[in-house]
Amino acid sequence: MLKKPIQELSLEKFSKYGTFVNMLNPQTVKISEPPIEFFRDMAQLQLGCQAAPSFSICRVTKRPLIVDASEYHNYCGEGILPLDGDILMHVAPANGGTLNTEDIEIFHVPQGTFVTLRPGVWHHAVFAYNTEVVNTLIVLPERTYATDCHVYEIPEAQQVAIGS
Repeated sequence: MLKKPIQELSLEKFSKYGTFVNMLNPQTVKISEPPIEFFRDMAQLQLGCQAAPSFSICRVTKRPLIVDASEYHNYCGEGILPLDGDILMHVAPANGGTLNTEDIEIFHVPQGTFVTLRPGVWHHAVFAYNTEVVNTLIVLPERTYATDCHVYEIPEAQQVAIGS
């Protein structure tokens, strides 16, 4: 079994997979001043040719920190926003459908940080980090999980343990 360290998000390390932005403490252009502030256009998500974004919740409960499955979407990106706790997520570069577990990287995503993944980037359900349960908002085109979700169950010998 491979072992991969947890990395903090940084533009340099994460840019090949997508983008991220702190939605709770925005550091961007805003329109107006308190008591009403509007922070505009903070993140963009490639939804392909689908017109209707769908908003879902993925609730994860504390479980062993083992990456045993991964998935990708050919035709759209995915938005991930941990609502009530920090998460760990794995990613690997888009590569046409063959996961190399050596390429997997693990990132710590703080609560309130919106992550956008590019089409084709390998990922899967996140892990609750330093808490028992985390609700994560998932943004995808409607029914992507049924029409454009390519899941790979990782053989035990190639699974990835998260941690230093």
